[in-house]
Amino acid sequence: MKRPHNSYCTIYLIRHGETEGNVAGMVNGQSDSKLTEKGVYEAQILAERLKEIQFDAIFSSDLLRAVKTAEIIRHHRLLPIVQKKSLRERTHGILDGIHSDEYTKKTEHLLETFMSLSTEDKWRFMFSEGYESDEVVVTRLMKGLHEIAVEYVGKTVLAVSHGGVLRTFLTRLGFAAYGELKPGTLKNLGIIRIKSDGTHFILEKVEGVNKTQGIERNML
Repeated sequence: MKRPHNSYCTIYLIRHGETEGNVAGMVNGQSDSKLTEKGVYEAQILAERLKEIQFDAIFSSDLLRAVKTAEIIRHHRLLPIVQKKSLRERTHGILDGIHSDEYTKKTEHLLETFMSLSTEDKWRFMFSEGYESDEVVVTRLMKGLHEIAVEYVGKTVLAVSHGGVLRTFLTRLGFAAYGELKPGTLKNLGIIRIKSDGTHFILEKVEGVNKTQGIERNML
């Protein structure tokens, strides 16, 4: 039996705009990085595209790049931006904030072990001290989305998050096979639209994902 339309919350999940760290090839993780001029401009374009959508609430990761993106997309709406740690990017622990080349050097000795694991064990694998595994990341995000969906049943909300956590979420929803969504396959300001009743997640739209592109490194 289908649930009535008003028993679901519609959530627009958006990846933040381009950052200085993205351009420099850094592994931002939970370290902060400012939006570039291009990031600001493209967020303004997206704001224009979404201006007719009646959002009932706006959420954002508490990291600067996500908050600034949310502020731009908010446009003329008189809504507060509610910051949620559950929307944060994955932390790479002690490796947050380093260049991707250095990250690869520091973790390449773990690749053989990682590749030998079952998919189930890969979800729980940690590449560094303090690293959030895929399982931890997606559980954190889904818990936060559950809270939003329950509070805003029958409503439409905006939530600005990050590439790594959103790609992991898409994988969990079955949009792609494990490991298929490499860094770079979800573009800055990509859109994922879902419906949720707080328990189930229905994937309605994915925009800005190219499964054939991405950066060849062992980092989500």
